[in-house]
This record gives sequence, structure tokens and C-alpha cells, in this order.
Amino acid sequence: MDVIYDNQQTDRLDQGAAITIGAFDGVHCGHRQVISTLKALAAERGLRTVVVTFDKHPASVVRPESAPLLLTDLDQKLELLAECGVDATFVVRFDEQRAQQTAAEFVAEDLVGLLNAKLITVGSDFHFGAKRAGNVALLVEMGAQLGFETLAHELVDLNGIPSTESVSSTRIRAALSNGDLEAANAMLGRPHEVRGVVGHGDGRARDLGFRTANLAVPQTICLPKDGIYAGWCRTADGINRACAISLGRRPTFYEFAETSLLEAHLIDFEGDLYGQQLAVQFITHLRDELKFESVDALIAQMGKDVDQSRALLLG
Repeated sequence: MDVIYDNQQTDRLDQGAAITIGAFDGVHCGHRQVISTLKALAAERGLRTVVVTFDKHPASVVRPESAPLLLTDLDQKLELLAECGVDATFVVRFDEQRAQQTAAEFVAEDLVGLLNAKLITVGSDFHFGAKRAGNVALLVEMGAQLGFETLAHELVDLNGIPSTESVSSTRIRAALSNGDLEAANAMLGRPHEVRGVVGHGDGRARDLGFRTANLAVPQTICLPKDGIYAGWCRTADGINRACAISLGRRPTFYEFAETSLLEAHLIDFEGDLYGQQLAVQFITHLRDELKFESVDALIAQMGKDVDQSRALLLG
């Protein structure tokens, strides 16, 4: 997949493009259905498939106080879009200047002028451009003038059927926040994954007999509800390793911790992970975070959590 950034000096694409536009946060099942339809339409018309997305969520610029946490960072999003088999992704740098660009300018300069759009498909409620003034009606009108076709699609459920209970990034975030990992992963079509660099903790895990990798996850990323999980951890060598995951504020030791800490105990692994970037996938919620009456009680439960994770993941 080609990745084109809007600040690159790129010639206008000679081959016409079939385009879809959106934040594509999470690249979830609904997004994949849209892309699958786009690919079929492009094949019928002999066009390249191009996903137009943003380097950051537009809300983080236009209404930062209510911007959502992200299901994927930009690198993850591009990897997932490449897995979908699109020909190219056009990444829009969304800043104050871009937020002031009119919808008509965006269509004429970027979609047609640079990407040579011949087909644009977006959600029926899609809005874009300054003050969200652009919509499907504008695309239809401009398409008649500039030579591209516009198709609107409905939001779909997990079965690909239009529904008010459609798959959306908002619903996935809500499921994660409510502790419904099963529903979140079903809508994502994959385990929820977060990435971070391993840093030094307070050393308690080693004292408790369970070494953990403490991940510094960016504050912009959506984490599941605090709790204990079984999952997989992809290390820098590309190997997925079974792990028991603790996400929380460690109430046995800290009464007023302000932020949650993500710790992953890699099962049957010995090695130095400090400074490495790891990817942690949440597979199964094991239990809620608890405050234990004693350190011994905590150690006993941690042993059970590791054994349960090993049984679930490795059989």
C-alpha cells in the first residue's frame, strides 16, 4: 500500500481513484465492510482504491475538550488499512489551517486535483470541511461538475446489515470503558491492541515474584476498564507471547493513585525489555481489580491469574 501525505510533492494520480473518507479509528468491522465495497466498485470501474484519513482525529483540533480517545495510533491505522488491501492511503495533516478549508476546496484541490477522484463513497450522514458544511449533497453537486460519481452508504452491524445498532468507534470505546471486552473485540474484528514503551516501575512486581513490563501508553489511546486480563504481547522481535495483564491503580499498595498503570507479565519469558516498544492485545477479562488484605493474598491471586492466562492462551 502506498502512503501519501498531503505535504508531499506528489503528481496527480494518472489512474482514476475510488475514494472513501473518514477517521477510520480502529479500522473496525464497519470500516472493513466499507472498504470491501469500495474495492468491488473500483474493480468494476478500473480504478485505484484510496482511503483518505487524518493524522489525528479532527475533533482534537476543532473541539479538543471533547475529543475521543483513540482506538489506534496512526501507525496502527496504516498497518490495518494495508491489511485491507487498499492501493493507497492519503493522510491529511489536520491542523488549524486545514480545519478552515472549505468543503468545496477540499474536494476540488485534494480529492479531484491530487487524487483524481472518479468515485467517492461516504456514509449518508458524512460531513466535512470548515464548520462541517460539506455533505453528500455537495459531493453529488460537485461530482456533476468535476466528473466523479458519489455513492452514500449506510452504517452496518456485525452482519453487514444496515442498522441503528451499527458498528462504530464510539460504541467500541463505550464497550471498552464498560468492561465489555468481548463486544469491543467483536466489533473490532480483532483483539484490542495498545502499544507503549517499556519503562521502569517501582520494583514491586519483581519482589512479588512476577516480573512485569510496564508500558507507557500515550494518554490519547483508549484503554479498557481497569482489571486483570489474559492477552498476548508482541515483543520487538515480532514474537507474540502469552501474558497476564494488570491494568489499574494497584489499590493494595496505593490508596489514591491518579492514573492506571498497564503491566504485562510475559508467561515463561526471561529477558530485558526496557526501552522496547511492545504491543499488548487484550483477549479475555479475568477479573476486576481488587484490594487485598495482605501481600500474601495478592501473590496467591497473581499465581492463579497467571495459571488461568496460561490455560486460556496456551492450552
